[in-house]
Amino acid sequence: MRDDGTLDDPYAPSSPTAETEDGTSTERTTAASRLRAYARDLTGRRRAQVALATGVVCCLGLAAVAQVRNEGADAATRSGSLSNSELAQRAEQQRASRALDRTAAPSTSAAPTASPADPDTTAPARKVAPTRPTDPAPVAGLDEDQMENAEVIVRTGRKMGVPRRGLVIAVATAMQESNLYNVASGVLPESQDYPHQGVGWDHDSVGLFQQRSSSGWGPVGRLMDPEFATRQFLTALEQVPGWQQMRLTDAAQAVQVSAYPEHYQQHEWRATRVVDAIVPAGR
Repeated sequence: MRDDGTLDDPYAPSSPTAETEDGTSTERTTAASRLRAYARDLTGRRRAQVALATGVVCCLGLAAVAQVRNEGADAATRSGSLSNSELAQRAEQQRASRALDRTAAPSTSAAPTASPADPDTTAPARKVAPTRPTDPAPVAGLDEDQMENAEVIVRTGRKMGVPRRGLVIAVATAMQESNLYNVASGVLPESQDYPHQGVGWDHDSVGLFQQRSSSGWGPVGRLMDPEFATRQFLTALEQVPGWQQMRLTDAAQAVQVSAYPEHYQQHEWRATRVVDAIVPAGR
């Protein structure tokens, strides 16, 4: 209804004012729609950004967890290696302790038993055999038996402390009396019961120096021992006054009282060579 009381015709065309109001309403509706669309678009973008950020955070978290797990595994590996090293060190210490136990002083309650695996406790100490002097080769035309008898004379005289001159006199005397053989007597059958290297017939004379038991040199059995016979001769020689300054034949004759006193001298050079071979000069 209008202001003048006239009813509006619903089928009449709209007035310009109405059209303006309707157009304004339409524009407002369009702007609101655009605003809502922009809000929805902005909300969608924000959600996408939030989702993207959430995904990035999750990825970083997973990477951190994986790194922590890897570090834990590495630490566990290092711990396992260290444990193995410690176990080996402890085992070595235990072996060392057992070794110390074996070498410790035995208790008074029970004696320790030696382990078969311990050669130091089971093997006896090795004995070193004394060095034996090498026998020199025969010299001056002697054979093996003669050289061995000469060695007995020289070594016995050195044990007695007899000077080198006495050794030469003794060897030369034995060369003359028995040709440096240990000779038994055909007159004394008992002398043949002992080791000998020939039989002589000069009364009851026996041995290297042809000493007579009947003249007080000693028992027959003892005189057949080259070492004993040498001791008897050298002991008598040392009792001769000035024997070291005498000629060899005179010193030998003073002991032997032979019917041929000059015969000893011929053996001096050979006797000297034999003594030098057994005991080199200067020794």
